[in-house]
Amino acid sequence: MIYEYSVTTGKGETLDLSDYKGKVILVVNTATGCGFTPQYAPIEQLYKDYHDQGLEILDIPCNQFGGQAPGSDEEIHEFCTLHYNTTFPQMKKSDVNGPNELPLYTYLKSQKGFEGFGEHQYKALLEGMFAKADPDWASKPDIKWNFTKFVVDREGNVVARFEPTADMTEVESCIKTLL
Repeated sequence: MIYEYSVTTGKGETLDLSDYKGKVILVVNTATGCGFTPQYAPIEQLYKDYHDQGLEILDIPCNQFGGQAPGSDEEIHEFCTLHYNTTFPQMKKSDVNGPNELPLYTYLKSQKGFEGFGEHQYKALLEGMFAKADPDWASKPDIKWNFTKFVVDREGNVVARFEPTADMTEVESCIKTLL
């Protein structure tokens, strides 16, 4: 269950996910220099619209995809607050794949694997890039790129995974049904 995990905040403090029992949680790996970085704006809007109804956001910066989150935790936070006026808490920059991945991500991926990019202008580009690196990429649950989102219900169950290509209105609809 998700409540067995903890993450480190951008300020170096431990955040036990058991503190979020009874909340809907959106977990997203982010980057400041990505084509999907403008998603910070609708994510912040979700936080403003639904935080009082029980939505929490775990923003976990990650530099594993194209080196698109190169700054320190402080620099990333400054970028997000300056450019997107984010008010939700940011976690420490962390890996989401591989030997140093956060245990939280090992769990999330075991609950909801990759199911495709859907219809999006970057679909062919992303699929081609991954196929060159690994012919079996589509069958693996690994996080494929920045701004992959997981939605967790009030009981701690991982109920949905949205790739960065998913329309943010789909993410919002999922969250609304759980609040």
